[in-house]
Amino acid sequence: MKVLLAYQPPYDWPAMLDFLSARAIAGLETVADGAYLRGIELNGRHGTFSIRPATSDALELTLDFPDPNAVPEIVERVRRMFDLDADLATIHRHLAVDPLMARLIAQRPGLRVPGAWDGLELAIRAVLGQQITVVAAIRLAGKLVAQYGTPLGTPLGRPLPGLSHVFPTADVLAGADLAALGMPKSRGRTLSGVAQALLDDPRLFEPGREGGVARLLELHGIGDWTAQYIALRQFREMDGFPNGDVGLINALVALEGGPVTARQLLLRGEAWRPYRGYAAQVLWTSLSRPD
Repeated sequence: MKVLLAYQPPYDWPAMLDFLSARAIAGLETVADGAYLRGIELNGRHGTFSIRPATSDALELTLDFPDPNAVPEIVERVRRMFDLDADLATIHRHLAVDPLMARLIAQRPGLRVPGAWDGLELAIRAVLGQQITVVAAIRLAGKLVAQYGTPLGTPLGRPLPGLSHVFPTADVLAGADLAALGMPKSRGRTLSGVAQALLDDPRLFEPGREGGVARLLELHGIGDWTAQYIALRQFREMDGFPNGDVGLINALVALEGGPVTARQLLLRGEAWRPYRGYAAQVLWTSLSRPD
């Protein structure tokens, strides 16, 4: 089935696609012909979707899923994932008080904050990315999906190229020796611990739930950067700000000169509240797609 997902323009689809393409996990998701495609699991059922621009104010979601009753939740998740309900005009008016933000926003006025299909998946990605490059983290994530993910099996409709698995479930990851994939044992324990925490509290990654960051910080191996990154992309907290992020520091150095410390970044970010997450996305994108 096809569903049009409306939004208030502008929307920088190339930037969104660049972000997702650079982090696409083999077998789980792919970017092809201007569209994003992935396998999904919801309530024990499997399917796929693809999404691409349809009009100047809507994306087209093509969904292949066996349970029609799940469509409203899938649509809600996809809208969050692609940040379709952002009030960019209000956000940009606030951020543009900072001359640097004003200049960067004028260059890329349709930037959105990429979200996530699933909280556990995003948390695993964030932990895998601790202290290694994006490329190395995605390689590890591909191993994890290939070994512990569930094969999609016979496609429900037209097969989508490059998709073979859905992301591993919490019960599988909680009992797995993930260090065997080629990472420090402590990180493997963190990954399994996050999965177990979700089994213990099924609302752990629920957007909008009060105290979400505090609960994450109680978990072994989850520090402030990881918790804030999850808050931004899964909880959809507009002020989520991974302070000390190397990319953010490098962006400020490249744009304004340096050196820049984590404390200086934090102080600079005070002027961007309550939309520091969008400021972060503007800075990250300035590195990946300089103008």
